[in-house]
Amino acid sequence: MIMSTIEQNLQAVRDSIAQAALEAQRAPEDVTLLAVSKTFGADAVLDAMRAGQMAFGENYLQEALDKIAFVKEAAPQHVPAWHFIGPIQSNKTRPIAEHFDWVHTVEREKIAARLSEQRPAGLPDLNICLQVNISGEASKSGVTPADLPALAHAVALLPRLRLRGLMAIPEPETDVTLQRFAFAQLRTLYEQLKADGLALDTLSMGMSADLRAAVLEGATIVRVGSAIFGSRNYS
Repeated sequence: MIMSTIEQNLQAVRDSIAQAALEAQRAPEDVTLLAVSKTFGADAVLDAMRAGQMAFGENYLQEALDKIAFVKEAAPQHVPAWHFIGPIQSNKTRPIAEHFDWVHTVEREKIAARLSEQRPAGLPDLNICLQVNISGEASKSGVTPADLPALAHAVALLPRLRLRGLMAIPEPETDVTLQRFAFAQLRTLYEQLKADGLALDTLSMGMSADLRAAVLEGATIVRVGSAIFGSRNYS
């Protein structure tokens, strides 16, 4: 049977995750691959699902809602997990709360409170990661490391949310040592919060270009798009 390009790419990424996990003396199954399907159509998601991929990350809300609806109708017997990984505006929280399983980009208590209020009671708790601006970039979203503990403890108390862990998008680096340094900083913050009594289990870090460094530093979710789906066209 001929494998599709997406299926081949998925296998290559899974192999890279497994290799990095073994290098870190971790079990490969402890690292979840999140396929970042933003800007790609529902047909690409269905192709990935046929290859066994069942977790997808989306940045753009309306595009994501259309895709979720299409996939639900096209493959009702399979229910993928949808992760929102884009910036969150206050007026967009309701559809995110209603249609996603995970949100990786919470950086303010106000946004978390709105997600909590708007999460339908009939759905499981919404899984939350707090986005941390680990590199201190003025252009980058995320709570500062100094403000993280107060935000984490506040979010952990909100109903219909489950605080799972931390997410970061460090400043791009090509040197693996520098990549690992940024991820190690996030892991340290994560361990500090756990020591402070928060039941966290998720480090969402690493993308196509720094996947190995992230897994070596303890990533439990890696967010990979272009290495699976190909180059993006943002026009």
